[in-house]
Amino acid sequence: MTQWRDDQPIFLQIRQRMIEMILNGAINEGDPLPSVRQVATELSVNPLTVTKSYQSLVDMGTVEKRRGLGMYVTEGARSALLTHEKDKFLKDDWPAIAARIAALGLSASELLEHGDEK
Repeated sequence: MTQWRDDQPIFLQIRQRMIEMILNGAINEGDPLPSVRQVATELSVNPLTVTKSYQSLVDMGTVEKRRGLGMYVTEGARSALLTHEKDKFLKDDWPAIAARIAALGLSASELLEHGDEK
């Protein structure tokens, strides 16, 4: 069973999963997205929720509808999504992270040193 976060609509969480699959290469440009019914069944959600998430990808220009065939990732989608996700991170996530770093008094060298410990 999928755990959904309460701070964001489910359709946006599904859209984010599809974005991550495209960025990670699990779905490539030109490939079809999994069917709405398949995703709805796997995630135990209403098909209309999946349709709404797919439509938001269409609105972003990263997915196209092919009548009678389904939804396909457009050429250039990965690059566009990478730019979109970087901008979103810098606008939405980074300010809080930077504030936390400053509050803890961490230096760039400490952060880089810790990052190399992976």
